[in-house]
Order: sequence, then C-alpha cells, then structure tokens
Amino acid sequence: MTLRARILGVSVWGPGLEGWEATRAVLAGERAYEPRPSPPPPPAILPPTERRRTGPVVRLALAVAHEAAQASGIAPAALRAVFASSNGDGPVVGGILDALATAGGERVVSPTQFHNSVHNAASGYWSIAMATQQPATCLGAHDDTWPAALIAAMAEVANTAKPVLICCYDHPLPAPLDTLRPTGPAFAAALVLAPAGLGPEVVLDTGGTSADLIPLDPALQEIASANPAGRALPLLMALARGGPARLELPYLQARYSLELRP
Repeated sequence: MTLRARILGVSVWGPGLEGWEATRAVLAGERAYEPRPSPPPPPAILPPTERRRTGPVVRLALAVAHEAAQASGIAPAALRAVFASSNGDGPVVGGILDALATAGGERVVSPTQFHNSVHNAASGYWSIAMATQQPATCLGAHDDTWPAALIAAMAEVANTAKPVLICCYDHPLPAPLDTLRPTGPAFAAALVLAPAGLGPEVVLDTGGTSADLIPLDPALQEIASANPAGRALPLLMALARGGPARLELPYLQARYSLELRP
C-alpha cells in the first residue's frame, strides 16, 4: 500500500510552541527551544456564546486546526476533517466523574459539561465555527493515535481526491486519572493534506525502511514520548528543515515508512 498527499498547511501548539510561524525556526534548529506555559487562546472563530463553553482541550484543537486551514489557502468550510485524540477532553471527563462521585444521588452534571465530554466535541465546535457540513472522522488509538490519524487522513485523500484537515491533540488528565494514564504536556498538531498542490509531498508506504535520524531537543523529546500527539514532531521537524527526509512510523504491530519530498 502506498499513499501520497501534498501538505498545504501546517500548525503546532505546545509549551513554547505557539503556532507554526513562531515554531518553525525552533524545529529547524535555527533557534533554541525555550519551553514555557502556553495556554491556547480563546477561539475567536466561535460565536461568543459557544466560545465561553470551550475549555483548554477544545481550544487547543481549534487553535491548530484554524491555523493549518488558513495556511492551506483552502476555504475551511470545504475541508473534510480527521480529529484525533488519545484521551479526549480529560479535564471535563474528570470533572464529571468527581461530580458523580460526590453527588449523593443528585443530578449534578451540567448539559454543557456532558456536551463537551464526548469524543467528537472539538470537531463539533469546528463545524459550528466554520459553518461546514463536510464529514469529520473522530478517532482515538491510545499511544498510536497520531499514526492512526495520519493513515486515515491520507487514505481519505486517496479515496476522495479531496483535501483533508488532520488535527491531533492531547492534554494531561486531572488527578487521579493521571496516575493511570500520565500524559503531558499539552500538545497539538494539524496538517491540511490534498491530492495535488504546491506544498511538499508526503508518501506513506507499508514496511519500515532505513530512516533518517532527526535528533530532538531533550525537552521536545519529552513531549514526543509523553504525549501521543507529540509523535508528530519528527514530521514537523522535517517540514521545518525543508529538505527530503525518510521517517519510520510505527503503528500497532506494523511499521510504515514516511518519505517527505520538498
């Protein structure tokens, strides 16, 4: 199996990684990485009422989805989408579980909290913000969420010959859930893939091959190791450097190769 797509838009958000324009030089090795708290901004793309209902996880997803869509030059409402998260909205789910555990039989879960707890909440807010009726796939695959999302998006590009937004994000879980599923720090990445265009081409093939070694700053390596969405960092670094690259993409029991062609 061989899948091909052009990368028309890129975005990233994490500690000290506040958007692609601010981050590209860091990932290219042109500027030292300086990690710092970087809470995602309130999503200006949403109406005020909906904006107030969003928490940090939805804001994280929308920040990268919007930047990548804008960079692609394609109207966001025309983009099919793949939203992917290993944990979903952990802070919301944790808050609901705390409320249920201390409710004493009362119904204390607000409709807004329940609305935000479902795995497709971020894609729903995206559809509202962009007034789009394009299909969106929402998935989670534990530590393999990033490769699962990338394979799904590239397969959709191949099958539909239409551009696809891929948005992968994960946020630390609150206590006590974090003892069972440590995740962190918060990180998200997004790409717009298309069957044709002027951007770099990415080729995904079955069977691992010899891969280029792309060293990560130790703090960036921590993100790549501790956050499932952080597994996008080697591809993002290759994009930032601008040259050809060959990467290995482990997924479940298989290994895929990713070739980046400028």
